[in-house]
Amino acid sequence: MDFQAGEILCFDKPYGLTSFQVVGRVRWQLCHKLGVKKLKVGHAGTLDPLATGVLVVCTGRATKDIEKLQYQTKEYVATLCLGATTPSFDLEHPIDKTYPTDHITKELVENVLRCFVGRIEQIPPQYSACKVDGKRAYDAARNGVEVELKPKILQIDQIELLDYCMPHITIRVVCSKGTYIRALARDIGQALDSGAHLTALRRTRVGNVTVQDCLNPSDFETWLENQTIENSITTVQ
Repeated sequence: MDFQAGEILCFDKPYGLTSFQVVGRVRWQLCHKLGVKKLKVGHAGTLDPLATGVLVVCTGRATKDIEKLQYQTKEYVATLCLGATTPSFDLEHPIDKTYPTDHITKELVENVLRCFVGRIEQIPPQYSACKVDGKRAYDAARNGVEVELKPKILQIDQIELLDYCMPHITIRVVCSKGTYIRALARDIGQALDSGAHLTALRRTRVGNVTVQDCLNPSDFETWLENQTIENSITTVQ
C-alpha cells in the first residue's frame, strides 16, 4: 500500500470519539510507520462523537477525492426517544422539555415517516458545524447564543421503521450528504405532535462500504504491521 500516493481506509468509528480524533490517531500511526513528519489525512463525512459506524478516511493524494466521496449515499440506523427533547437533539445535553405521547401509535409513526421520503427542507441543529458569519454554529450555541440557520434541501431515499417500543422507535434512513439525523429526529417528533431526540445512531453504509468492511481503529496498528508498504513519493505533498 502507498499511503503517500493515496489510500482510502474505512473505519468503524467507536462511540465517544470525534471523527477528528480518529483521523489524528490514523495520521500519527501512519507517520510513525512511514518515518515521516507529515502526511495528509482527512475524513469524508463527519460523525458526531455519540454516533458510531462507517468513517471513510483518505490519505496522501487521495484526500483530493474527499469532496466526491462525501456525495455518496449514506445509510443510518437511529433510535429515537419520543416525548422528550434536548438542546442538541441527542444525549450530549440533558432533556429540557417533555411532551405527551399517549396519542402516538405504530400506525401514526409509519404514516409520519412516509412524509419525510423524497426532497425535504431541513434546518441544521444549533449544535452543528454549519458556519454562520464565518463561525461554527456549535461555538455560538455553547456560549448561549442562538444563530439563524437557513434550511437546506436534502434527499431522503428511504425511511423504514425497524422497531416500535414506546417511547423508543428505531428507524433505518437512506439519505444524501448533509442530512443531520439529529435534526430529522427533531422534525419527526414535531410531526408526531410531540418531541423526540436521538439515543443511538450508527452509520451502517457510505456508498458501497458497509460496517462489515471497516476496521476498528484500535486494530489499525496491528493491521498496518501486516501490510506491504510502498513509498513512491519521497517528498510529502
